[in-house]
Amino acid sequence: MPIPAALAVPPDPTLRPLCVDLDGTLVKSDTLVDSLMLLARSKPALVAKLPAVLLKGKAAFKAFVTESVTLDVPHLPYNRPLVEFLRKERARGRSLYLATGADQRLAARVAAHLNLFTGVLGSDGTTNLIAARKLDRLRAQLGVEAFDYIGNDTPDLPLLAAAPEPMVANPSFRLQMALRMRKLQPARSFIERRSLLGALIKAMRPHQWAKNILIFVPLLLSHALTPAHIFDAVAAFFCFSLTASSAYIVNDLLDIDADRRHPRKRLRPFAAGDLGAFAGTLLTVLFLLTAFLGASLITKDFLLWLGVYLTSTLAYSFWLKRIALVDVLMLAELYILRLIAGGAATHTPISHWLSGFSLFLFLSLGIVKRFAELENLRASGATPKNGRGYLLADQQQLRSFGTASAYAAVVVFAIYISGYDVTRLYRKPQMLWLVVPLMLLWLNRVWLLASRGELDEDPVAFALTDRMSLTIGAAVAVLALLAL
Repeated sequence: MPIPAALAVPPDPTLRPLCVDLDGTLVKSDTLVDSLMLLARSKPALVAKLPAVLLKGKAAFKAFVTESVTLDVPHLPYNRPLVEFLRKERARGRSLYLATGADQRLAARVAAHLNLFTGVLGSDGTTNLIAARKLDRLRAQLGVEAFDYIGNDTPDLPLLAAAPEPMVANPSFRLQMALRMRKLQPARSFIERRSLLGALIKAMRPHQWAKNILIFVPLLLSHALTPAHIFDAVAAFFCFSLTASSAYIVNDLLDIDADRRHPRKRLRPFAAGDLGAFAGTLLTVLFLLTAFLGASLITKDFLLWLGVYLTSTLAYSFWLKRIALVDVLMLAELYILRLIAGGAATHTPISHWLSGFSLFLFLSLGIVKRFAELENLRASGATPKNGRGYLLADQQQLRSFGTASAYAAVVVFAIYISGYDVTRLYRKPQMLWLVVPLMLLWLNRVWLLASRGELDEDPVAFALTDRMSLTIGAAVAVLALLAL
């Protein structure tokens, strides 16, 4: 890569060299953890070798991981205020050095991408270049005692203490406390991260909890609303929601590298470097313990179905979402599992009518999600690269599958409201026939918008924010109440 004119400035020997740490400093995430997540996703067979490699030392461990996978360096979550500062310093002739505990080869790739650094120092497979070892190596390499340093955590403390102008980037709480104890005041701070609470909430994806409202459907349709059943349904809703959030976190951790190449997913907390893998793992364990402990207090059947849901959603995330058509069937299954689990929690098993209706409806919604993804790619001139197993040429066939499933759901509903079960539960069942055109309107509109490229990739999220969808939903609810 040619050096931009603004950066092609000879080093100024009167300026102290500036040394910059990589993990958590120049990059908001930890590149070793990012590489491990990529390894677990792309080469799971190598995960079994990691404990034996770690016994050889951390430097050898880093070298093994770096050799095994190629991290997408251009899309790492760089600390933009810091990068801008480094560009200005380089433009005025200051020598910049990337000094990191990360493997030398990975650090060299980062330096080549940014085209800012005079030199690169990193771990070499034998020496783990952190703390005092990094300080000694820098002094020997630079041939000077004084250099400024930018770090983010306690291993950087010896270098910050030795620097005439210590600087920090997204400093950890531990480092902040250590600096206060030593009465060290950073000359500059480069902060770029979302608030912890905001990042945690975003990682949980509470907007996706709306799907778990299906837990209440069997109870509502049974017309057996008792305080005990309502309490169990609410508890089951939160158990499912915490389990779903755990699955989302695991998926986001393993998809870090791929998410950073996506225009929207790159803003997710783990991909953006706003949350670390340790926090994600801790959240996952806490949520699952809470969810399954709560489920055990509801019913044994509900606990079983919650376990089936967790297993299914992880199987979908790890493997099944990459198999064309199997993925949309799995999406439909995950919706139906919510209905079955809701029935188990409230002792109101779902009917064969609800099962059939749900299968066709949610299969159509799963297919329209894939169709919308392909349509958005086609409109932008891109080609599918997310490993879903679909081609742009599949659009017409997916449209056929999806619209047929949508109409099958409407037919099942129409047959149901003509049967004995409805006349037993509703005093004015004829009112439910008005629901049929509303269903047709909504499903046809979803597919029409998808064909125009105007549908969000998730039809459930779309329905929760679309005024027409909310109006139709309210009308259906009113008709159901009038039919009672």
